[in-house]
Amino acid sequence: MSELFLVRHAQASFGTGDYDRLSELGHRQAQWLGEYFLYRELEFDRVICGSMVRHRETAENILRGMGREPSESVTDAAWNEFDFEAIVSVYLEQFPAEKPPQDASSRVFSRVLRNALQTWAEDRLEGPLPERWQQFEERVGQALSSIARQQDESKRILLVSSGGAISMALRQVLDAPASAMVDMNLQLRNSSISHVFFNERSMHFSAFNHVPHLDHPDRSGAVTYY
Repeated sequence: MSELFLVRHAQASFGTGDYDRLSELGHRQAQWLGEYFLYRELEFDRVICGSMVRHRETAENILRGMGREPSESVTDAAWNEFDFEAIVSVYLEQFPAEKPPQDASSRVFSRVLRNALQTWAEDRLEGPLPERWQQFEERVGQALSSIARQQDESKRILLVSSGGAISMALRQVLDAPASAMVDMNLQLRNSSISHVFFNERSMHFSAFNHVPHLDHPDRSGAVTYY
């Protein structure tokens, strides 16, 4: 069977004016992952990433860590993240009592995000959105099917995407309820690896959310979620 390595982008610039770029730590996380792949002698027949800046920068740093050309990845916008800011905004307009204060902790934000995503998954958000849950589900499903059709020519594929798209893909592989996607999305660590075996007929879940490249005494503070 073929193998699909799903990697969530490295730490982005959360809390700044432009989230869609890697932080300094994010660049290091991604290069460490590439060095780990090199150490494990893992070669990829195909490298795919979403079209967001944080996807491209993560893929480039991974390839650099492997000693490969950073330009070797193929871009597929079908693996882009959903617009979480729009979803949260519509949710808070509908449920203004849940709006957190400006100095709220990341835990409070996570709770609001979880509630917003669950409401989105249940198709109960009433305002205009760039993408409904069903549209997102179909987009990721089609992208996953496209990868399955490549199994004859690509035995090992590296996919760099975002937490939501990866969680949706894994939910479909597992045939799990929508709530599973929400749960996995909020657990995924930056630059983490999830793993699937596949052929043109089926996909089989193998591993979730591993960060072996960060399992080092000098990198104890390098595990991040945003």
